[in-house]
Amino acid sequence: MPVMHRNVRYNCRVIFLNRRILLIRPKMALANEGNYRELRWFTPWSRSRQTEEYFLPRMIQELTKQETVPFGDAVLATLDTCIGSEVCEELWTPRSPHVDMGLDGVEIFTNASGSHHVLRKAHARVDLVTMATTKNGGIYLLANQKGCDGDRLYYDGCAMIAMNGSVFAQGSQFSLDDVEVLTATLDLEDVRSYRAEISSRNLEASKVSPYPRVKVDFALSCHEDLLEPLSEPVEWKYHSPAEEISLGPACWLWDFLRRSQQAGFLLPLSGGVDSAATACLVYSMCRQVCEAVKDGNQDVLADVRTIVDQPSYTPQDPRELCGRILTTCYMASENSSQETCDRAKELAQQIGSHHLGLNIDPAVKAVVGIFSLVTGKSPLFAIHGGSSRENLALQNVQARVRMVVAYLFAQLSLWSRGARGGLLVLGSANVDESLLGYLTKYDCSSADINPIGGISKTDLKDFVQFCMESFPLPALQSILVAPPTAELEPLASGQVSQTDEEDMGMTYAELSVYGRLRKLAKTGPYGMFCKLLVMWRDVCTPRQVADKVKRFFSKYSMNRHKMTTLTPAYHAESYSPDDNRFDLRPFLYNTGWPWQFRCIDKQVLQLERRQQDLDGVD
Repeated sequence: MPVMHRNVRYNCRVIFLNRRILLIRPKMALANEGNYRELRWFTPWSRSRQTEEYFLPRMIQELTKQETVPFGDAVLATLDTCIGSEVCEELWTPRSPHVDMGLDGVEIFTNASGSHHVLRKAHARVDLVTMATTKNGGIYLLANQKGCDGDRLYYDGCAMIAMNGSVFAQGSQFSLDDVEVLTATLDLEDVRSYRAEISSRNLEASKVSPYPRVKVDFALSCHEDLLEPLSEPVEWKYHSPAEEISLGPACWLWDFLRRSQQAGFLLPLSGGVDSAATACLVYSMCRQVCEAVKDGNQDVLADVRTIVDQPSYTPQDPRELCGRILTTCYMASENSSQETCDRAKELAQQIGSHHLGLNIDPAVKAVVGIFSLVTGKSPLFAIHGGSSRENLALQNVQARVRMVVAYLFAQLSLWSRGARGGLLVLGSANVDESLLGYLTKYDCSSADINPIGGISKTDLKDFVQFCMESFPLPALQSILVAPPTAELEPLASGQVSQTDEEDMGMTYAELSVYGRLRKLAKTGPYGMFCKLLVMWRDVCTPRQVADKVKRFFSKYSMNRHKMTTLTPAYHAESYSPDDNRFDLRPFLYNTGWPWQFRCIDKQVLQLERRQQDLDGVD
């Protein structure tokens, strides 16, 4: 809760019992990196182990019959134990409050967290909690938000109860339930006996400064508890990354759909891996909705009925629900192959979407015709003798026409079928393509939301493989083995002549490596070159590494401006180039990187001379 104390705004936990406030605990470490800007709104409480009187607003005084309450860094002393609070980010800091609180005799730590989902993050979260209680003993209760924040983040629950290094209760990581209550029955004497055996901890505890204690006339235990069965430790069950993708973005899509009050989604389905993965996410969402309704979730049932505009409707079959909620559209041109058309149609049939097929050539020719009419010039593809500028412009006009057509059908396709409402347009550009800028500005990558925009091509392929086997969707087999292609250049003898990796000049696997080094390792061109010399020493010469790094940074900086208009995407990857809140960087660079590239070239020459000298030694 935001609380104004002496004209300073703090982010606080308000702890109450039986209609009386016990303590207002302001947050001491604010998240101020990556996706978070807490310091923009709040000030951290910097007075460790100190409290002040907080005068309650009159409306609260009338409810609690209190005039003032403690405000600050304190713990609660009940009749049988001592309880302390951490808030979200404080668990992740190098000097977490639970360390000193535990040394001062706090036996139960509670944490109300707002920790968003990132692929493979659950391991870090579980390790932090279990390690906190392994070193210091104690019981740790972690509660975490669930659902979409109305932006790019999804909070994935994952609540847990741990004691003395073991987990005793695991909450669901992804679900459509708004609230989940997690319980465990534990023995406080197990904490005390565990701590008594750690000599080094006890030596530290004898020197720790005490926390202010708020006395609470309440007990968590009673004499009748003697025969209560205790909870047993459980082994944490982790989702694979493919399972995480099938659940997290699907829940995020559901939150967006029900809260935006739209009637469904429209997805341009190209027959490639990316749009197929997006279609599978909507299908996974429909599976989760049907499962939630089957389990008796009345809120989800009410939302579904509102979305489909049928007060008595009860979803039972995911394919049938998908046909009501998802419209897919294959937008062919003269450069499209029959294979991609067939793949899109087959997948649409298997997931049950309402599928449309259309040809955009008349619109493309009309737009190019306007240019020719005004200038007297007719641009040509490179294969027909045109320049690289003509070739790129003719590709881009196709891509942009598809975006215009997608929004037209999103607004009017339900109207044409006699149904109410409009559709949210889904984008399907992956994180690697966005990083390099391998997309047309204002093409089908421009949409209302993009559920795969924070996921790498490698993870998406694993996810599609998972869907093919688990749902099952055999149409995905041919999509997986087909080379990724934009199909914007003319076919050669009826076959695709253009592939993504050939266009980019690098593989998707290499792009993931570049992305992590750029964002996580904070490397520029020279720093990346130095790291890749070691990483790729068995497969590339120094000159080859240099060429790859320079090609990446040239294209990355040339296309960085595209990130300013990137469709809001589900945040799932730590190297996302999202310019809105996560990756705040310039979008105008010197694309020649003269000083950095000179340093790379100089180093390559030195390494080559050294190798020549070594080769000359017998």
